[in-house]
Amino acid sequence: MLLGKLIQFARFFAFLTAALTIAFAISANAAPRRPTADTEVLERLPLRAGDASARELAALRGAMTAAASDPVPAANLAQRYFDLAMARGDPRYVGYAEAVVARFSEPLPASLRLIRGLLRQYRHDFDGALDDFAGALALDPDLAVANAWRAAIYLVQANYAAAQKECDALQRRGRSTLHGGCVGLVQAYGGQLAAAYGTLQQALATSGDADSRLWLLTRLGEVAAWRGQLELAEKHYREALSIGRDDGYLLAAWADFLLDSGRPAEVIRHLAGWESSDILLLRLAEAEAALKSPAAARLARLLDDRFGAAKQRGDTTHRAEEARYQLRLRGNSAEALRLAAENYRVQREPRDARVLLEAAIAAGDTAAAQAVRDWLRSSGFEDARLRRLGQELCEAVSPCGTAPVTRR
Repeated sequence: MLLGKLIQFARFFAFLTAALTIAFAISANAAPRRPTADTEVLERLPLRAGDASARELAALRGAMTAAASDPVPAANLAQRYFDLAMARGDPRYVGYAEAVVARFSEPLPASLRLIRGLLRQYRHDFDGALDDFAGALALDPDLAVANAWRAAIYLVQANYAAAQKECDALQRRGRSTLHGGCVGLVQAYGGQLAAAYGTLQQALATSGDADSRLWLLTRLGEVAAWRGQLELAEKHYREALSIGRDDGYLLAAWADFLLDSGRPAEVIRHLAGWESSDILLLRLAEAEAALKSPAAARLARLLDDRFGAAKQRGDTTHRAEEARYQLRLRGNSAEALRLAAENYRVQREPRDARVLLEAAIAAGDTAAAQAVRDWLRSSGFEDARLRRLGQELCEAVSPCGTAPVTRR
């Protein structure tokens, strides 16, 4: 029962296919300090009006303290911290989850090893995460969520054959909704958008909980947009938003859709109050800049501070977002290209491909985005926007494949 509830469908797939790509940088003004006691309060995180999370967390912490060495309440608390980090874009919750797991010595039980895998992939330690998920499965072969996470990592790495094997494992375990979501993404990334849309729709028909519906509707919106079906994409996004759950990935995908549609004012309206999340702050700053708002300069400075703080910490998990920031808000195509290329060596989802293509076009450097052009050919990915960018890059530096040229 506990392991079945550790990660609900939307939370792990939405984070895994999003947060594996997008890291949330930590605010950087305060110097690190080690507390002198477990009971010391360092900071109280902001919670939304009427939010029951504070009471829930207090109850979970109390249960863990009372249970001492029992890993079950600890796993519940660590999982809840992780869910809040993903929903709200606040990485401090990830640190709290790591502290909970660190209370236990090796060998970890399956529940805690699973959660450690989540935390490792958050830090982009994909090999460590894959190992933890495999270890959790060895302890509990019915832990289907570990197969789903492994599939998600392989999707981010563009290893679609490996991802399909994990999808097959979900089918063998009778997890039809998880299997449908998994296969739908493999199909979408592998050049079968029509089939992917149908598979995700079938999964939605079998889904009974709000979290899985939110995730499936979000991905249906993305697939419809990739197919050029913009009205249908908007319908899916709005239905996902109507569920009323905090979800950073949904808000980011919706904001990107609105920005691509030339509707920045709606982005500002939907993202009001979300400046604590770096991925949403970036999109808010882009929207303000598009409207030539005085707020744009303040938000850009705030992003400067956060990216600078990440560099001081040696944090490289935010490169795709920083590349987009350098390209769209600072006009620094050379730095954007460097960051996007470094990111693409680790993460190869469509959004990573897009920022690398855009940066390469702006910098006039065909060779820097060759890996993306190779992926478009080998995968058959059907998004018309990405294919146009690939062709534009080829035409911008003629003949395609020659040495880079510098644009003025």
